[in-house]
Amino acid sequence: MRASLRPRTAPSGGRRGRRGRRSVPLLVLAAVSTAFAVTGCSQADAVCGGGEYPVLNVGSTGSACETKGHEPPKGYTRYPKGKVPEHVGDKWDTYWQTHTVDRNGKIIKAPKG
Repeated sequence: MRASLRPRTAPSGGRRGRRGRRSVPLLVLAAVSTAFAVTGCSQADAVCGGGEYPVLNVGSTGSACETKGHEPPKGYTRYPKGKVPEHVGDKWDTYWQTHTVDRNGKIIKAPKG
Protein backbone atom coordinates (compact mmCIF):
# COMPACT_ATOMS: atom_id res chain seq x y z
CA MET A 1 0.00 0.00 0.00
CA ARG A 2 1.34 3.37 -0.94
CA ALA A 3 0.80 6.53 1.10
CA SER A 4 -0.49 9.60 -0.66
CA LEU A 5 2.02 12.41 -0.87
CA ARG A 6 -0.60 15.04 -1.68
CA PRO A 7 -1.58 17.32 1.16
CA ARG A 8 -5.26 17.29 2.07
CA THR A 9 -7.14 20.43 1.15
CA ALA A 10 -9.80 22.17 3.14
CA PRO A 11 -13.37 21.49 1.97
CA SER A 12 -13.69 24.98 0.49
CA GLY A 13 -10.62 24.59 -1.70
CA GLY A 14 -11.24 21.25 -3.36
CA ARG A 15 -13.71 19.94 -5.88
CA ARG A 16 -15.94 18.49 -3.17
CA GLY A 17 -16.06 21.92 -1.46
CA ARG A 18 -17.23 23.70 -4.60
CA ARG A 19 -19.98 21.16 -5.15
CA GLY A 20 -21.14 21.70 -1.56
CA ARG A 21 -21.31 25.44 -2.08
CA ARG A 22 -23.42 24.99 -5.21
CA SER A 23 -25.92 22.74 -3.50
CA VAL A 24 -26.78 25.28 -0.78
CA PRO A 25 -28.25 27.86 -3.20
CA LEU A 26 -30.08 25.08 -5.01
CA LEU A 27 -31.59 23.88 -1.74
CA VAL A 28 -32.63 27.44 -0.87
CA LEU A 29 -34.16 27.89 -4.32
CA ALA A 30 -36.04 24.60 -3.96
CA ALA A 31 -37.36 25.59 -0.53
CA VAL A 32 -38.49 29.01 -1.76
CA SER A 33 -40.15 27.46 -4.82
CA THR A 34 -41.98 24.95 -2.66
CA ALA A 35 -43.14 27.64 -0.25
CA PHE A 36 -44.37 29.77 -3.16
CA ALA A 37 -46.21 26.84 -4.70
CA VAL A 38 -47.93 26.03 -1.43
CA THR A 39 -48.89 29.57 -0.49
CA GLY A 40 -49.01 31.09 -3.98
CA CYS A 41 -51.83 28.84 -5.11
CA SER A 42 -54.03 29.73 -2.19
CA GLN A 43 -53.49 33.43 -2.96
CA ALA A 44 -54.00 32.99 -6.68
CA ASP A 45 -57.55 31.68 -6.32
CA ALA A 46 -58.64 34.28 -3.76
CA VAL A 47 -61.47 36.48 -4.99
CA CYS A 48 -59.55 39.60 -3.90
CA GLY A 49 -55.98 40.31 -2.89
CA GLY A 50 -54.71 41.18 0.55
CA GLY A 51 -56.08 44.44 1.88
CA GLU A 52 -59.18 44.24 -0.34
CA TYR A 53 -62.74 42.97 -0.04
CA PRO A 54 -65.19 41.90 -2.77
CA VAL A 55 -68.14 44.09 -3.79
CA LEU A 56 -71.16 43.17 -5.92
CA ASN A 57 -72.55 45.16 -8.84
CA VAL A 58 -76.15 46.12 -8.05
CA GLY A 59 -78.56 44.51 -10.54
CA SER A 60 -76.02 42.21 -12.22
CA THR A 61 -73.52 39.47 -11.44
CA GLY A 62 -70.53 41.75 -11.87
CA SER A 63 -68.11 42.15 -9.01
CA ALA A 64 -64.97 44.05 -8.11
CA CYS A 65 -62.48 44.42 -5.28
CA GLU A 66 -62.34 47.48 -3.06
CA THR A 67 -59.60 48.57 -0.67
CA LYS A 68 -60.46 47.79 2.94
CA GLY A 69 -61.54 50.94 4.75
CA HIS A 70 -63.12 52.41 1.60
CA GLU A 71 -66.80 52.33 0.70
CA PRO A 72 -67.89 50.48 -2.47
CA PRO A 73 -67.93 52.61 -5.63
CA LYS A 74 -71.22 53.91 -7.05
CA GLY A 75 -73.30 51.07 -8.46
CA TYR A 76 -71.69 48.47 -6.17
CA THR A 77 -72.58 47.22 -2.71
CA ARG A 78 -71.12 44.94 -0.09
CA TYR A 79 -72.15 41.30 -0.22
CA PRO A 80 -74.75 40.36 2.40
CA LYS A 81 -73.20 39.24 5.69
CA GLY A 82 -72.35 35.54 5.68
CA LYS A 83 -72.65 35.31 1.88
CA VAL A 84 -69.30 36.76 0.86
CA PRO A 85 -67.25 34.79 -1.70
CA GLU A 86 -63.67 34.23 -0.60
CA HIS A 87 -62.20 31.93 -3.26
CA VAL A 88 -62.94 31.46 -6.95
CA GLY A 89 -65.42 28.60 -7.31
CA ASP A 90 -66.42 28.45 -3.63
CA LYS A 91 -70.07 28.13 -2.54
CA TRP A 92 -70.79 31.87 -2.55
CA ASP A 93 -68.80 32.63 -5.70
CA THR A 94 -70.93 30.06 -7.53
CA TYR A 95 -74.16 31.35 -5.93
CA TRP A 96 -73.52 34.96 -7.00
CA GLN A 97 -73.09 33.89 -10.63
CA THR A 98 -76.89 33.46 -10.78
CA HIS A 99 -78.02 35.94 -8.12
CA THR A 100 -77.57 39.62 -7.37
CA VAL A 101 -79.10 42.36 -5.22
CA ASP A 102 -81.55 45.03 -6.32
CA ARG A 103 -81.42 48.74 -5.40
CA ASN A 104 -83.16 47.99 -2.10
CA GLY A 105 -80.59 45.33 -1.12
CA LYS A 106 -82.97 42.42 -1.71
CA ILE A 107 -81.39 39.25 -3.14
CA ILE A 108 -82.89 38.41 -6.54
CA LYS A 109 -82.21 36.06 -9.45
CA ALA A 110 -79.78 37.70 -11.84
CA PRO A 111 -81.23 38.89 -15.14
CA LYS A 112 -80.42 36.65 -18.11
CA GLY A 113 -77.96 37.89 -20.65
